Amino acid sequence: MAPSLVLAGARVVLPSGVVDDGRVSVEGTRIVATAAESAEVVDVTGHWLVPGFVDIHNHGGGGASFSGTPEQILTAIRTHRLHGTTTLVASTVTDEMDLLVRQAGLLSELAEQGEIAGIHFEGPFISPCRKGAHSEELLRDPDPAEVRKLIDAARGRAKMVTLAAELPGGIDSVRLLAEHGVIAAIGHTDATYEQTVEAIEAGATVATHLFNAMPPLGHRAPGPVAALLEDERVTVELINDGVHLHPAALELAFHRAGASRVAFITDAMDAAGTGDGRYMLGPLEVEVSEGVARLVEGGSIAGSTLTQDRAFQRAVTVDKLSVEDAVAALSANPARLLGLFDRVGSLEPGKDADLLLLDADFALKGVMRRGAWVIPPQLA
Repeated sequence: MAPSLVLAGARVVLPSGVVDDGRVSVEGTRIVATAAESAEVVDVTGHWLVPGFVDIHNHGGGGASFSGTPEQILTAIRTHRLHGTTTLVASTVTDEMDLLVRQAGLLSELAEQGEIAGIHFEGPFISPCRKGAHSEELLRDPDPAEVRKLIDAARGRAKMVTLAAELPGGIDSVRLLAEHGVIAAIGHTDATYEQTVEAIEAGATVATHLFNAMPPLGHRAPGPVAALLEDERVTVELINDGVHLHPAALELAFHRAGASRVAFITDAMDAAGTGDGRYMLGPLEVEVSEGVARLVEGGSIAGSTLTQDRAFQRAVTVDKLSVEDAVAALSANPARLLGLFDRVGSLEPGKDADLLLLDADFALKGVMRRGAWVIPPQLA
């Protein structure tokens, strides 16, 4: 077992608020209320301690994809851990059903090993009108039998399926997912306000990257945005990279949904944590220029190159969110959504020792996952 450790002197963000000159004690893989007398004490005065980030929508990073080989998947996981994401749901992209079934089996093995928290299927059950960076010829209606095939292939590790509920079979598929404990997420949709309300009543509880890949909010046709924002049962994903959303749209989402219903995601693709160049997103080629990913053919935005440390820093320095609200959006809210808040998402005794050390400017200076340093404290 790892030795006891006390991180002392930081501003610690707890569910009850910020504690100045706080202490977090770690024993083995867990946070504990009181450390042993022999515990090593590390002075982290002048820094912040926040819980590890939880990303529920992520396609890859470090030049590798969650649609790739086990080695490539592990590369993507490690890349995001180095940026503070200690709990991650691996997202697929639209592909042939046989390939998605095969990938589900591979990802479920990594979930069983504790490398990822589960699988998110984004496509192929989405609208061709709002396909974004998904291959149109591979899209299909959400036939409940085919949806069931994917969640069965995931062997209990499917966490979320994004679909367009207005398509034939959409509402029945939402009900199927809810019955099996899998999150039904509304996204890449051309639904009306009324169709979205029907999907929520059937059991949908997440808005996949709200505002993006759906009709805009209109004063006569409010569309899915209004329905998803107004319902207390729905968590809204936001991509806070300064590209996908105008700051006013982010502010609107926080104002209407409230801080407890927002989950910041990366929607990251292979280029996250690397640099500009040509990449593949499923079967589609992507050009990344100045950190913005777009399809080579057509120019649609193709995911992001975002990492969660950048999303957090932007939230508190550019968007002027409170640190507590940013922590909720990046840790507590997605952890609750996944049913993992008893283990991760806050710095409380008994939970996994997943924590991040940030400097006064909210730059990442240390990452701990399950009591082991991924990035040792950089205190100089």
